[in-house]
Amino acid sequence: MNKYPSDQETHAKYYGQICEKVKQDAFARFLGIKLLELGEGTATAELVVDDRMLNAHGTAHGAVIFSLADFVFAAACNSYGKTAVALSMNIGFLAPSFQGALLRATATEERRNNRTAWYRIRVESENELVATLDALAYRKNDYFVPIETE
Repeated sequence: MNKYPSDQETHAKYYGQICEKVKQDAFARFLGIKLLELGEGTATAELVVDDRMLNAHGTAHGAVIFSLADFVFAAACNSYGKTAVALSMNIGFLAPSFQGALLRATATEERRNNRTAWYRIRVESENELVATLDALAYRKNDYFVPIETE
């Protein structure tokens, strides 16, 4: 019988490959998002708001804030090398950010089983909570790293 390694074993053994896969997100690169940390079910990234990211009111566009939150969600739920995709997300925008602001998003896994996982994401700027995102992921059967079975 083939035994797959645990999520924690997979994260540890394939950490470099998992990070490289997460960093291949072309849209995140386009926005200038930088991955700072990738743990087991966690991720932290940041971006600097530039003039192209402002809405008509001169504040950071909600789509930019959402994109940063979505990126750390994707990184966290794929941190075990198993392909995971979003099922649902609910964002709350709590404070504005402006041109030049450094936005930092952190995803934390709240609960995970074989098929689904739930995450909480905080987007902050200068210690102020800008947005929160609750996100549910679907965990597929396949891995995007070359898993060795016993």
